[in-house]
Formats: sequence, C-alpha cells, structure tokens
Amino acid sequence: MAKLISKTYGEALFELAVEENKTDVFTEEIQGILSVLRENPQFDALMNHPKILKEEKIEVVENVFKGRVDDELTGFLTLIIKKDRYSEITAILEYFLQEIKALKGIGTAYVVTAAPLRDGQKAQVEETLLARTSFRQMEMHYDVDESLIGGMVIRIGDRVVDSSVKHKLEDLTKQLMQVQLA
Repeated sequence: MAKLISKTYGEALFELAVEENKTDVFTEEIQGILSVLRENPQFDALMNHPKILKEEKIEVVENVFKGRVDDELTGFLTLIIKKDRYSEITAILEYFLQEIKALKGIGTAYVVTAAPLRDGQKAQVEETLLARTSFRQMEMHYDVDESLIGGMVIRIGDRVVDSSVKHKLEDLTKQLMQVQLA
C-alpha cells in the first residue's frame, strides 16, 4: 500500500514538474527538503504526531517552506498533510527523484568490492556500465565488504551481477553437496 501511495503522489508531482517545466527547480528543492527532514528527526516526529491538528501541521509547513521553495511544492506538501499521507513524504519525494533520473537517463549503481578501488578502476567500472546499459550517465556508490574475498557485486535497480569469489565458492559448495558418492 505504501509503495502505491508513494508512486501515485510521486508521479503526480513529477507530471506537475514536467508540465510546468520546473524539473530542475523541483529536483534541487526536493533534495533540500529531504536534507532538512533527515537532519531534523524532531520535525518528522512533530508532523506525524496524532494529537496535532492538520491545520497546525499545515501552518508549520508553510512557516518553514513558504518563500524558500516553489509555491507549488509548498502546496503539494500541504496537500500531503490534508490527505493524511505525511508519513509517506520521504518515499514520495524519493520516487519523484527516481523519475527525474529516469527522464534524464541517469542510472544508479551500487558496487561492492573486497578492497577499495583506485580512481582509475572506478572510472573503468563506470565506463563499462555506461557501455552495457542504456544510461547516459551513472550515479556510482562504492562500498567495501572484505567477506567477498575478491571480485565485485554490482546492483542497478533490481538487477544484480555477483562475480565475487565468495559467491563462486558458495556455488561450488552447493554443487559438491549435490554430488553423491557411490
């Protein structure tokens, strides 16, 4: 249900941004809003408190964001509150950002290796991913997991390529377990 809510409202916000030719403005301001929400968990607690009236929550949102972000974005935030969907605000805004990335041909890749990659290796991984996907640009996220032993795991959306030594050893173990001795 939550995924449907974030998709419905996120798409509506995306369509508004495209229609009004404000995709860049909305993207920048939504990243700012998400940053404010992450840095101020007490704001989120206030906005989700069941004993605070909707009208008071709307007033808080207008005091915090009006004049600092586009009026249509402030209106969108008040609509979210009126419809009792504030608990999904982060998911809605992140869905919007995903749609913007898709529009601009930007892919997001999560790369996990056993040891940190040098800059040249990172550039080579990014170049390979761009050549093998339809994306025009990649947003790269690197992490280290020594338990992989060697190789790497790459995740783009719901696709995963696991070429780690750990994975290969697990596969080999499964194959050996299936072998029956006579």
